[in-house]
Amino acid sequence: MSFENNELKEYNINFANIFVICSYIACQMISNIASAKIANVFTLAVDGGTFLYPLAFTIRDLAHKTIGKNNTRKLIIISAIINIFTPIYFYFVAKLPADASYKFAEAFTNTLSPILRIAIAGVVGSTIAELVDTEVYHFFVTKITKKHQWLRVLISNAFSIPVDNLLFVIIAFWGLFPFDVLVGIFIFNFFVKYAVTIISVPMIYLVKEKSNQ
Repeated sequence: MSFENNELKEYNINFANIFVICSYIACQMISNIASAKIANVFTLAVDGGTFLYPLAFTIRDLAHKTIGKNNTRKLIIISAIINIFTPIYFYFVAKLPADASYKFAEAFTNTLSPILRIAIAGVVGSTIAELVDTEVYHFFVTKITKKHQWLRVLISNAFSIPVDNLLFVIIAFWGLFPFDVLVGIFIFNFFVKYAVTIISVPMIYLVKEKSNQ
C-alpha cells in the first residue's frame, strides 16, 4: 500500500482524482447505453439514461474541485470520444456472424446496437451541456463565492440540464413526434434530472477543494 501511495504522489494524483474521473466516464457510458431503451413513464416517452445521467453533472462538479477547470474540460472531451466510439463498436460486433452455438445474437443486436440518431443526440447534448456546466460553475466559484458548495451545484445544473434536454430532444426526436409530445418529454426529463440533482448535492462534499480552480 505504501508503494501505491508513493506512486500516486509521484504522478501528482490521488485516490479522489481517480475515483472522480472513473465515476464520471462510467456514469456517461452507462447512461448513454441505457438511452437505447425508450421507456414510458406516466404516458411520456423517456430514455433509460434519464434517471442516472444527472449524476454526471454533479460528478463533473467534483472533477472541477479536484482536477481544475482545464482538466475537467479535457475529461468531458475524452468521455465524449469514448461515448461516440462505444455504439460504433457495438454496431461492428453486432454485424459479425454469430457462432452457431450462440443463441442471443438477435438480442445482442437489438440491445447494444442502438439507433445511431439517439446515440449522437446523447453525446452531443451531454458534451455541450457539460461544457456549459463547467463555465457556470467556474463563474460561480471565481466571481461570486467559494462558499455554499451546494448552491454552486444547483445553479450550474440549472443551466446545463435544460441545454442537455433541449439538444437531446431536438436531435433524437424532432420530426418523429408532435411538438406537444416533445415539450412533454422536455419537461418530464427536466424535473426528473433536477430531482436527481437535488438528491446528489451532498456528493459535492466528498472531495476537497483544489486550490487553483
